[in-house]
Amino acid sequence: MITIRKSEERGHADHGWLDTRHTFSFAGYFDRNHMGFRTLRVINEDRVRPGQGFGTHGHEDMEILTYVLSGELAHRDSMGNVEVLRAGDLQRMTAGTGIEHSEYNASQTEPVHFMQIWIFPSERGLTPGYEQMSIANTPKTNRLVRVASNIHQDARVLIGDVEAGHEVRHELAQGRAAWVHVIRGEVDVNGKPLSTGDAAAVSGEDTVGIAGREGKSEVLLFDLR
Repeated sequence: MITIRKSEERGHADHGWLDTRHTFSFAGYFDRNHMGFRTLRVINEDRVRPGQGFGTHGHEDMEILTYVLSGELAHRDSMGNVEVLRAGDLQRMTAGTGIEHSEYNASQTEPVHFMQIWIFPSERGLTPGYEQMSIANTPKTNRLVRVASNIHQDARVLIGDVEAGHEVRHELAQGRAAWVHVIRGEVDVNGKPLSTGDAAAVSGEDTVGIAGREGKSEVLLFDLR
């Protein structure tokens, strides 16, 4: 079974300094039919104006992934990490017993565009942790590459670029499901057409097939228990 979540159906808020879209209920956006998918709780797509950002705030008991699509994102947290994430950088934080952090556009002239993802951890009260990697030069054309393998949950996160006329396939073990999010471009997911910002929940299927339809498309796939 495949259920499509169109980009324009997502929650949307424009705060001036922040333009944000929520795949699932978040902050002031509530939709009882879209509270998450299995252990996947949040997919936010954020665009932050130059020099603006999120002040220091806290999180607990969540696995948080941040993927920068363009621009530069300055990060500072209570674990002592001070970093600038650039396009193609992926950050993982285990909030665990509690962390505080801030996120700001590191540029005074260019916007930053990034995705933030929350996944429920397999247990509460974990020791907070931090990891950062770049996948900007990782070979992922017409393949799905597993990233963020240290998530404290039985969840697999894969990213890939699919060219027109090519297809990538991902096998799903019995009882598992997938959420496919199109970061940019146009693809068919098991025959269903999706465009930038669209997503598909795939359950009760053995395989997820992602076929490129135009140019090169970037996709994010979550394999979830």
